[in-house]
Amino acid sequence: MIQTLVAALMWALVASLLILRRGRTDRNITYSALTIAIAMTLNVDAIYVVVDRVLGATNLATLLSDGLLMIGLFFLGRAAMKAGEYRPRLVRAAVGPSALFIALLGASVTFMFIDRGSTTVNFMIDLGAQPWAATYSIIAFTYCGIVVAAMLALATREFRLGDGIQRIPPALLFIGSASGVALCAVVIIMDVAHISGYLELMSAVSATYGPLSLLAFVFLCAGFVGQPMVRYLRDRARRAHTAEMVRELEPLWRRATLVRPGLSGTNSLGSSLDDPEVRLHREIVEIRDAMIDPRVSFEVTGPDRALLERAEAHLLGADARGAREPVPGRPARERGQV
Repeated sequence: MIQTLVAALMWALVASLLILRRGRTDRNITYSALTIAIAMTLNVDAIYVVVDRVLGATNLATLLSDGLLMIGLFFLGRAAMKAGEYRPRLVRAAVGPSALFIALLGASVTFMFIDRGSTTVNFMIDLGAQPWAATYSIIAFTYCGIVVAAMLALATREFRLGDGIQRIPPALLFIGSASGVALCAVVIIMDVAHISGYLELMSAVSATYGPLSLLAFVFLCAGFVGQPMVRYLRDRARRAHTAEMVRELEPLWRRATLVRPGLSGTNSLGSSLDDPEVRLHREIVEIRDAMIDPRVSFEVTGPDRALLERAEAHLLGADARGAREPVPGRPARERGQV
């Protein structure tokens, strides 16, 4: 039941990402969600039996599922690393292709030495007493644990650097990553206990497997869906704020362009003025031009000057990180924006 629920969650994540992240060049999260969704689907008993029979009924579907999970986590780790500037060497190594290759090779080799018998939906329970089976599982989940731990470190840093609503996605990713690390540790403890004959310990620890698995995937999915949603809400709020600043500044701008007409009075800027960010920038530049041009007489009051400074601070990115925003701390003319 839990595996079915996890698979459904992952496919819901895939659908959400295809909608929320359409048009974005970085596809790592989408590739990750799709690959993990397929892996989790293969873990559903009825589907596992059918797929394994197609592959020869020797439990090769287990290797396929675990391999896809590892590849999916690889893409997930790469996406998390690219999301910020914090990329320590250990994190880069953990989510690098070399680590994935070594883990896949080690898991594949050890898997071939397992006496796998015929199709079973309880692979590790039935075969986990074999040293090769335990070694296979330990290799796979050690890799998964390392990647998720790297994501945990990145989520922790993003949470500390964020504020307000921007902290929600990294907080969700933190809970999901922490649950994932705990899940991998539980699996490894179960493997060691199984081959060591401590079946009571294995049974006791196994009770946490289902809840941890559900927590990990629910919060990881929520975190990665939350990122584009928060970005959308943030950009929408900024756009509304920018439009409001344009309306407040327009009377001052109209007075400025009466004494010193600017480019906005011509058709040279075309439809670009429909963008509130572009229009606000144009208004600020033309007001400043009128203020410093010695050939015209244009004076502003204290409240007008305060409004202009607020508009400049907003445009310079004091309250957002839009891709088109100017670099904070540099005047518009130094950036070649006129």
